[in-house]
Amino acid sequence: MLKNIIHKKAIINPLLMLSAMWLGFLLQTMGFFSNCTGAIIPLLPEGLVGIITSPLLHGNIDHIVGNSIPIAILMFLLYQFYPLVANKVFILGWVSTGLLLWILPPIDILTGDYMYTCTIGASGVVYVLAFFLFFSGVFKWNMKLLTISLLVVLYYGSLIWGMVPEELFYNLEEPSKISWQAHLSGAIVGVILAYTFKQVGDKKKKYIWEFPNYYNEKDDKLWQEYKENHPEDFLDLPYKKNDDIWEHLEELRKK
Repeated sequence: MLKNIIHKKAIINPLLMLSAMWLGFLLQTMGFFSNCTGAIIPLLPEGLVGIITSPLLHGNIDHIVGNSIPIAILMFLLYQFYPLVANKVFILGWVSTGLLLWILPPIDILTGDYMYTCTIGASGVVYVLAFFLFFSGVFKWNMKLLTISLLVVLYYGSLIWGMVPEELFYNLEEPSKISWQAHLSGAIVGVILAYTFKQVGDKKKKYIWEFPNYYNEKDDKLWQEYKENHPEDFLDLPYKKNDDIWEHLEELRKK
């Protein structure tokens, strides 16, 4: 029963992603990917490799656990309800978000100074998936997909605050380690992908009564069956000849 309801890729692909993330974290604990190796370093050539590797690397156990849960849930929703474009959204989202983050200049929002930053973590991909799922439901205006959009807003609506620097809200003693640029990049890419693929897959269903002047008697199967089964109801009525008043003139005079 569940096999017919749940897509196989909606289970397998999130597990593969989680396995890759935890393998990357294990390698980090063993001394691999130390310092900024494998991270996205904006505007520097050595940081380009991070476009591919950075979502698999995390700073600590809290960091990877915090990303693992939304990755699992959002990837399940993506592959379950958008199977036709899921691979494209995931791969393009991953690469495009990393590239956009690499292009954005790492400027301190308060001082305007250049900062050498190394960004790791799958949060950019999380933002891609969350914003794609939300805006796809809106663009398609399909009730089932809108329900998914509302679920994403309900559980991940607070993600919007991650797209602005913490320094705007708190007096921090040192620069925040949360990359609002990665979150913003993911959100932008997610919206673009949602708009790009809005014509693919489920769309808003339009019923016959929503189309003006759409009714055609020949397309009405019930009406056609009735006509076939009750031909006597459609016989021409006998023609009644109009009275000729001159023929009754004498009768009229007597009245």
